[in-house]
Amino acid sequence: MAVNNRTADASQESLHRIFTVPEAPDSTLGMIEKELSENLNEFLRTHIAATEKPLLEIEKDFSDPAIPETPSFVSEHTQLLLNKLVSQSVHTSAPTFIGHMTSALPYFMMPLSKIMIALNQNLVKIETSKAFTPLERQVLGMLHKLIFNENESFYQQWMHSADHSLGAFCSGGTIANITALWVARNTVLKPDGEFKGVAQEGLFRAMKHYGYDDLAILVSERGHYSLKKAADVLGIGRDSLISIKTDDNNRVDLAHLQTTLADLKQRNIKPFAIIGIAGTTETGNIDPLDQLADIAEEHQCHFHVDAAWGGATLMSNKYRPLLKGIERADSITIDAHKQLYIPMGAGMVIFKNPELMTAIEHHAEYILRKGSKDLGSHTLEGSRSGMAMLLYASLNIISRPGYELLINNSIEKARYFADLIKQQDDFELVTEPELCLLTYRYVPKRTQQALEIATPEEREILLELLNDLTQFIQKRQRESGKTFVSRTRITPEKWNHKITTVFRVVLANPLTTNTILQDVLNDQRELAKESNISLPELVNLTDQIMLKRDDNLNN
Repeated sequence: MAVNNRTADASQESLHRIFTVPEAPDSTLGMIEKELSENLNEFLRTHIAATEKPLLEIEKDFSDPAIPETPSFVSEHTQLLLNKLVSQSVHTSAPTFIGHMTSALPYFMMPLSKIMIALNQNLVKIETSKAFTPLERQVLGMLHKLIFNENESFYQQWMHSADHSLGAFCSGGTIANITALWVARNTVLKPDGEFKGVAQEGLFRAMKHYGYDDLAILVSERGHYSLKKAADVLGIGRDSLISIKTDDNNRVDLAHLQTTLADLKQRNIKPFAIIGIAGTTETGNIDPLDQLADIAEEHQCHFHVDAAWGGATLMSNKYRPLLKGIERADSITIDAHKQLYIPMGAGMVIFKNPELMTAIEHHAEYILRKGSKDLGSHTLEGSRSGMAMLLYASLNIISRPGYELLINNSIEKARYFADLIKQQDDFELVTEPELCLLTYRYVPKRTQQALEIATPEEREILLELLNDLTQFIQKRQRESGKTFVSRTRITPEKWNHKITTVFRVVLANPLTTNTILQDVLNDQRELAKESNISLPELVNLTDQIMLKRDDNLNN
């Protein structure tokens, strides 16, 4: 066999080539491009290893901190990526991967992404984005109209206004939430007389001027962790993100919210934002948005809705009523990389009032001049890619009725799976699906009976063993590579709000079939048998409890 002794060099000629000349069609990279364009899912299925390699082993492949002194040939490096990176990546678009928000993407995303990358626009400024800027403004307008449905003259006036913005594109829900609360903070501590506002003078002087002892943001205990980041970044502190308890359906407890607001008022603490959740991360439940809007209005708070999960439901005429009241929000977070089927890194915050974002407006002579239509003057992030192009394409190619079909199917598939779980005598549905998320766990039938008659002490042990067993099954299922669900911890009323480890399922992938859902349960049932600690202990204690019951009946 001939040995290839070619060596690459860092010459002007070779550098010019990699900037201008594509790889040959029969090269490794050329073949990958062909496979990706012909059948993306098949490429991923055949190139991502089914069985997970331990992370410690993968780390060995990426342990050299030195930047290479000699370059690699493109195809040789591509082969290395196939062997070391692609093979051990997560097949997030697999129809059996139903544990997280990632899903299969429309096939046209790949070639359109190449256009976006090739153009390499920077949306911070008109000079580096040209047509991408009005396109992004239109997409924000389309989402604004979907939510608030203002008349045509409203959008003619505001959509392309140099001094205003209907919202902002960003990398995800975290930045969107921070942006919304940044606007809320700056609005409540706005310029007043000689005071130039919190943005100019800082939080200490702002609090002194307005005479508040503290500020607060209120959200249910199911609020996303990004909200704590926001409280931290905005200088009010994580403790000032006040957690409101939830009811038995994982929705904010309105009575507790009102009590908390009254307490804050007595302590001279200004609640400047109330957050409603339209699709909690763990369970997909929706807060009573209409009633929250009433409370926010009563207490003169900015009303923000975190609809990163549920926002796409507005596309469905059938299920849009689930989000009733969202149109009364001051700001809304929506993630396009969830159920709008856009690649990762596409979040948005939309503001009802276009003038609100002037509270965070910033300028620089060399890049963000006053009067320009530069998007960067109203965004937390500076340089950004043109992700709006991909959403614009999807909104046109799929259309609102197409999205409605996708949303309806995902919600109804979750309901089907919930019913399927209920039919099993060795599984327990923990939370009913409201959107496309649900939680459940494996509980042997005999253990279910034992839980009903166990003493409080015995029940505590049984529930802890079930937590261990759930964690074991989920981890093994992930490692085996056949099917995948995630796991989380919630506090169901049924078990006296004890912390309970559960399987968490997201049924957003349109390629997931009913057969796959049955296979998920079958896999978990079989994997449970492999537990050599939790399951034997669970069975042993179950037998003791049931035997004690039988003895009592005989006596």
